Amino acid sequence: MAPVIVVGAGPTGLTAAALLARHGVDCVIVDRRPAPHPQPRAVHLDDEVCRILASIGVADEFTAISRPGQGLRLLDADMRVLAEFRRAAAAGRHGFPEANMFDQPDLERILRRKVSVVDGVEATELTQHGDHVRVNGERFEYALGCDGANSFVRKAIGASMRDLGFAQRWLVVDIDTDKDLGQWDGVHQVCDTKRAATFMRVGESRYRWEFRLQHHESAADYQDLARIRPLIAPWTKVEDLRLRRVAEYTFRAQIADKWHENRVFLLGDAAHLTPPFIGQGLGAGLRDAVNLTWKLAHVRDARLPASVLDTYQIERLPHVRTMIRLAKLLGVAMTEGGEFGNLLRRVLMPRLHLVPGLRNRVLSSETPALRRSELVLRPRFRRGLAGTLCPARNPDQLITVTPESHPDLADWLRKGRARAAVVRPDGVVLQSV
Repeated sequence: MAPVIVVGAGPTGLTAAALLARHGVDCVIVDRRPAPHPQPRAVHLDDEVCRILASIGVADEFTAISRPGQGLRLLDADMRVLAEFRRAAAAGRHGFPEANMFDQPDLERILRRKVSVVDGVEATELTQHGDHVRVNGERFEYALGCDGANSFVRKAIGASMRDLGFAQRWLVVDIDTDKDLGQWDGVHQVCDTKRAATFMRVGESRYRWEFRLQHHESAADYQDLARIRPLIAPWTKVEDLRLRRVAEYTFRAQIADKWHENRVFLLGDAAHLTPPFIGQGLGAGLRDAVNLTWKLAHVRDARLPASVLDTYQIERLPHVRTMIRLAKLLGVAMTEGGEFGNLLRRVLMPRLHLVPGLRNRVLSSETPALRRSELVLRPRFRRGLAGTLCPARNPDQLITVTPESHPDLADWLRKGRARAAVVRPDGVVLQSV
């Protein structure tokens, strides 16, 4: 029997399984659906997350199915541009464009080629027994719950979601067309209390719109193109459109009160839900996977003590909470406040370019450093490289980086006021001196 069971074969579960395989750990992946989910959902990953895909050998395949994001345009209800932040399509410090748009079913097909999945098997029983867990009566050393927002595994360990005070209902519309809509390829964000909206080009022929629903509306009101056309009219009058999906989502900000109990761990949407305004929902799940899997592998082969598994929640929960709060803040800033909010946006947003450093902060894909832990040895009163990501490095084992051993990282070390850095297998700096 495989030592690990992964419950849920979305991108987080598939990536976790591929990472475990990279570290020499076999696993079983089960998913309750009889076949892979055919509909698009997530559409964005940043360069920090792309390096995770590179570490499991699918960088070229992902590049082939993705397109660089061009930046962000903020508009008012009359489609007048309030502010614009353009992003270069060139690779950033991690070797990939800082924003990447893609179709989730394409990504899942790539990931499934790296692992084997048992579809149509639902986890209905999970019990823990000291040195092992049992799922549906079968024995495993560890279980990873990657089974989404309605996670069975989360319920099985007695964890619950804590609400961070954000809930908005949105209509999501995915459309295919061979026609060029003639729109700028960045994200268009309509900042309006009555009808906030988002438009983006996801692929060569696929486009997504998202519209905030009013209290009396539901997705049932928009099930054909005739009803959707008035909503998308500001962007296109093209007739040759194919409606791929219409769905209603409630964007939430939630985080589980515990992510780990003994030999069971929660990852991805099973542990946290992020509003989509900064495009970090799926990426957070892949960050969970890369943080946990190398630790699990090192504990299994006795290179690290079992206590390091506690660092998974210690490191990841504060990072996720920070990103959720940022997404919530931006969502409120762009969609709430009534007519007074709309007035403030019309006055303030055209002046955002005057704020020093704001453009770089808006476009930067760099996320916060991880909190101090047994595996992040950061001084309490001095900022350093510990907890941050080493550029373009996901080694198979702990490595020490110096200007002599890695000349391409000499400037990075100098800016971090370090002579050397110890880098973990997930690319995070354990310690710098």
